[in-house]
Amino acid sequence: MISRRTYLKLAMAAGASLAMRPGLLWAEDRKLELITRPIPSTGERLPGVGLGSSASFSSTARSEDFDALREVLAALVKEGGSVFDTAPGYGASEEVAGQIANELGIVDKLFWATKLNAAGWGGRTANMDDARAQIETSFERIGKNPIDLIQVHNMADIPNQLGLLKELRSDGRVRYIGVTTTFQRQYEGLEEVMKKEPIDFIGVDYAVDNLTMEERILPLAKDKGIAVLIYAPFGRSRLWEKVRGKELPEWAAEFDAHSWAQFFLKFVLSNPVVTAATPATSKARHMIDNMGGAMGALPDETLRKRMVAHVDSL
Repeated sequence: MISRRTYLKLAMAAGASLAMRPGLLWAEDRKLELITRPIPSTGERLPGVGLGSSASFSSTARSEDFDALREVLAALVKEGGSVFDTAPGYGASEEVAGQIANELGIVDKLFWATKLNAAGWGGRTANMDDARAQIETSFERIGKNPIDLIQVHNMADIPNQLGLLKELRSDGRVRYIGVTTTFQRQYEGLEEVMKKEPIDFIGVDYAVDNLTMEERILPLAKDKGIAVLIYAPFGRSRLWEKVRGKELPEWAAEFDAHSWAQFFLKFVLSNPVVTAATPATSKARHMIDNMGGAMGALPDETLRKRMVAHVDSL
């Protein structure tokens, strides 16, 4: 694992806001409380911010820059995080992350959330031999049994693939199961699954400029007792383009946000139905900054509206 000295250098590189707030760096020094949320089906609590492995994490995994990803995963755990969201479809992400986590000895400190999609795109029926083989490959890569969470990726062949996950949960090989989508055309189908199937989790897109989930999906998750992982809390790159060159408003300090990343993440977490947000990154300094989004206060409803209006005005 990276040394404390190296870690502190990475933390200082995260910017002045972290340098002035050393309580964000080490658990024994923290004055801000880490925000955790319960999984409704069991009450197990998870840190409100984790790490995704698509986008920049995936491209770095393909480039075999393992040192950078080693630092990111070490930073996640050191800062009190645990949720790591991946998928066989994210290129080398699952394989490389499993290798690094085993090298660092942190496999059991991570809440592994991976996915299943042997159906591909276009609504095809999954070959169940391929589906089982894909899952076994995930077990081999991650080195953890049971795996914490497997979700059907992008609502692919729900009858067959979710049926397989239900079997694995019954057999004790998977602790939690669920479904994911970030495609609006699949939201209606997602609602039907949430209403009819005994799932533990969903994974969906939600951000300060993307409030569609507040209309139906998040209220339904609350009603059905389903945990929610949030993907694209930064709107992929959309929000970063909006705030490029813009100063963080001073009133963000009212809810302990000291960077735009923390601003965006605290908006997402201020919806009490959200269990955790999993933005992807390949830089340890960004991982540390992101974890600041799960510490301290959260905006109330008045501030949430102000945040939406401010981002809309940019």
